[in-house]
Amino acid sequence: MTVSTAFEKARADERAALVGYLPAGFPSVDGAIDGLRAMVDAGCDVIEIGLPYSDPVMDGPTIQAAAQRALDGGVRTRDVLRTVEAVAATGTPTLVMTYWNPIERYGVERFAADLASAGGSGLITPDLTPDSAPGWIAAADEHDLDRVFLVAPSSTDERIAMTTAACRGFVYAAAVMGVTGARATSSDLAGPLVARTKAAVESQGSGLPVGVGIGVSNGAQAAEVASYADGVIVGSAFVRCLLDHDDATDALRALTTLTEDLAQGVRRA
Repeated sequence: MTVSTAFEKARADERAALVGYLPAGFPSVDGAIDGLRAMVDAGCDVIEIGLPYSDPVMDGPTIQAAAQRALDGGVRTRDVLRTVEAVAATGTPTLVMTYWNPIERYGVERFAADLASAGGSGLITPDLTPDSAPGWIAAADEHDLDRVFLVAPSSTDERIAMTTAACRGFVYAAAVMGVTGARATSSDLAGPLVARTKAAVESQGSGLPVGVGIGVSNGAQAAEVASYADGVIVGSAFVRCLLDHDDATDALRALTTLTEDLAQGVRRA
């Protein structure tokens, strides 16, 4: 199943898609794979796998802590690709979310080829804009990979139009100014940003879905976001489950419970 198909299936069910994130290698390579499989089994429609990086300028303290533990544990890009392969084997569309520097160091064409070979669906690139990405766009097209770029409340209408035109899979609306992290309440910036982004998508006639990352941490928040977005993206709340549970069985149980709550939330909108 492709990312587009997952969103289309959710839309046919009259709900938003649930997109779940964990960094590869946290709490270990196998531990992350087990966690991501648990999230798939409990209701995630699309998976994002983080590539741990030493300078995660957009990540909040929760994801930073997890990424650092993964790096301290010796995780490498090959481990990220192994994680992609294991999760993609479930039939769930699997994207890598990464800062651009590690991809440049690995080699853009080489990474695109290896990601496609592992069954990956594409990349989410938070610090790469479409006008700076001709090499990645060409490599993605060559290997039939999705390109997910970000828009933000500060984006001009012109910037949103350029970004949505370059995206494939979905558009990532980063609806909180500042770093990532779970929040007690959702941002009042999200709705207007999604409306502006959908207007750009409609004018282009692409039908591209818009997913929102906003610090969602429970089903009620997921339902609120699902009332206006095509996808609800959850990261820090999942990572927190693993940070809070040293026992692997308890951690998987917590991930399952949270995913089920979120999956019910996107169906309540």
